Amino acid sequence: MALLPIIIAPDARLKVTCAPVENVDADIVRLLDDMLDTMYTAPGLGLAAPQVDVQKRILVADVSRDPDNRDPIFLINPELLEASEDLFKYEEGCLSLPEHYAEVERPAKIKVGYLDRDGKRQELEAEDILATVIQHEMDHLDGVLFVDHISSLKRSLILRKLRKTKKQKAKETAEA
Repeated sequence: MALLPIIIAPDARLKVTCAPVENVDADIVRLLDDMLDTMYTAPGLGLAAPQVDVQKRILVADVSRDPDNRDPIFLINPELLEASEDLFKYEEGCLSLPEHYAEVERPAKIKVGYLDRDGKRQELEAEDILATVIQHEMDHLDGVLFVDHISSLKRSLILRKLRKTKKQKAKETAEA
């Protein structure tokens, strides 16, 4: 397995609508495994392909938070089939927006259709944190970040801090 570099916002590659996966083959399965290892190492609860510079409709997630009892899910070409009217608030973060968090409200329960690692059509019902993580990662597949769900003032503040951090790291790298 390979650890993949995670794109940090702001970056135009995170604002792209991803293409569907045409065929679940060995390369896609390898990508799923690499994404999962990258997510666990980061550490995070979910990771979408565009975050690792792959513009495909793929995401991985695991909300178990227990390294001895992992429960990963792999969603290829996920589509939202149902969403509850009841909402769930959660303070979201993102591996592409490190150290920044904001409360986002999303449907509390969802049903998602997707292809699994074998290319077979499946459906998954999720609620609360898992539903939030899946919706967060599905947003990435359409170029939407969690900060797009908060006030423009908070969003601008977070993105300005991230720009400053990226400039500082680039400067440090150039001086090294």
